[in-house]
Amino acid sequence: MEGLHTAWNVLTGTPAIFAAFAGVAWGIIGGALPGISPSIALALLLPFTYGMDPTTAIILLAATYVGAEYGGSIPAILINTPGTNAAAATVIDGYYMHRQGKGGEALGISLQSGVIGGLIGLIFLIVFTKPLASVALAFNFPAYFALGILGLSVIVSLSNGSLIKGLMAATIGLMIATIGTDPMSGVGRFTFGEPELLTGIPYVLVMVGVFAISELMIQASTPDWGKTDQKQTRIKLPSFKQWRKLWRAQGIGSGVGIFEGVMPGAGGSIAAFMSYNEAKRWSNEPEMFGKGSAEGIAAPEAANNAVACTALVPVLSFGIPGSNSAAILMGGMLIHGLTPGPMLFQKEPEFVYGLFAGLAVANVAMLVIGILMMAPALWLVNRPKPYLMAVIFALVFSGIFSIHNSTYDLYLVLIFGLMGYLMRTFGFPFLPLVLGLVLGYLIESNYRRSLELTAGDHIIFFKTPIALGLLSAAAVFIFISVVRDILQARKATRKVAAGAAE
Repeated sequence: MEGLHTAWNVLTGTPAIFAAFAGVAWGIIGGALPGISPSIALALLLPFTYGMDPTTAIILLAATYVGAEYGGSIPAILINTPGTNAAAATVIDGYYMHRQGKGGEALGISLQSGVIGGLIGLIFLIVFTKPLASVALAFNFPAYFALGILGLSVIVSLSNGSLIKGLMAATIGLMIATIGTDPMSGVGRFTFGEPELLTGIPYVLVMVGVFAISELMIQASTPDWGKTDQKQTRIKLPSFKQWRKLWRAQGIGSGVGIFEGVMPGAGGSIAAFMSYNEAKRWSNEPEMFGKGSAEGIAAPEAANNAVACTALVPVLSFGIPGSNSAAILMGGMLIHGLTPGPMLFQKEPEFVYGLFAGLAVANVAMLVIGILMMAPALWLVNRPKPYLMAVIFALVFSGIFSIHNSTYDLYLVLIFGLMGYLMRTFGFPFLPLVLGLVLGYLIESNYRRSLELTAGDHIIFFKTPIALGLLSAAAVFIFISVVRDILQARKATRKVAAGAAE
């Protein structure tokens, strides 16, 4: 009851409700623009949260994440182009229904399923986050260091591409985190004589550069996406009779989304395709999948929005983000002086319960905002891409400049944008880099504090049971990833040899 009272006070005493509505609206627009993924929509918004109340700012970002997961289904259904990676599974049956003249019905199924999946995921988030955080309260310095290493190893091992590229990206993130003032001695390091770097590189500059600027560079070199007739598209929500046929698919999608959301490195894309396959497996009409099946839309959309809520479980409980969007949300918390992890429930209970309340408002509001934002979203999708990209560039620069009124920040964000572009070009994953950045202080400070307790003896990491268990798990993940890469390399070699023999 205390949590409910706290949540109500946050909703009525702060602009949290307005932030939830505004975040969902921006998320839908961002998700509807192909290439502007939820993480990029969050990164674009991050500079404008400076000066806001921390709870309001994070609710705004979290609501954007929720809205973007639905927004990605709009171009997926109408122009056969997923607005987000997670909406790729929705294309299969959504665009087929649109070609049959049922585009409005497909959008209604997507919207309703997203709301149901989001609310189910939110219930899981509320029920399980605090107990997990209570377990983490038993952690000491060596255990926190080991937890950071485990988080990095899991993300690196599950990232797309080779293990080496994942490790390199994580190392770059850790290196960026060391720039600034030494947390133990107070001595400046890696500043190259630049006083602006003494306070370190703000997370927002790295995230906006790596995600947003690099994506804009990629979009500038690709053809424009398709267009649709916005006058003939109206959302039609499913009737109660039709919903009774969809509940099984929505339940499967929500269940898969919950599981994948709490698994680091999984995310909405895997959840969407897994739920699509399972919904087809348990459907009474599996032959309709791929031919305009309503269940083929309901399952992945429920999964996407369930992931949007449950991805916050490891963030709030352990301070370990499992996806790009969750990493940006965690960066937003750190920017506003909030330290994700088990102590968050002890030190900032108003924030935690306020965030839960804001997510509840966001998921319910999406049902209304999703209908109201259809026309603006379609209008934006139909604009020439060069104009849209120019506006987004201006939005990025104005937001970054407004933080410190510094042109130095603009140079840094462009540098990180170029770095992100090169990483995309050569197939390096972003999540290990961002995770190395946000976990850098956790890993370094707890490592050095642990060594201070034993006068530099590393045996402390093996004498602490929790730390030993976490480090062993990290070693297992890396070992499995090494074996996987070796097997894939041998398989590719055999294919090349077989092709040459033919």
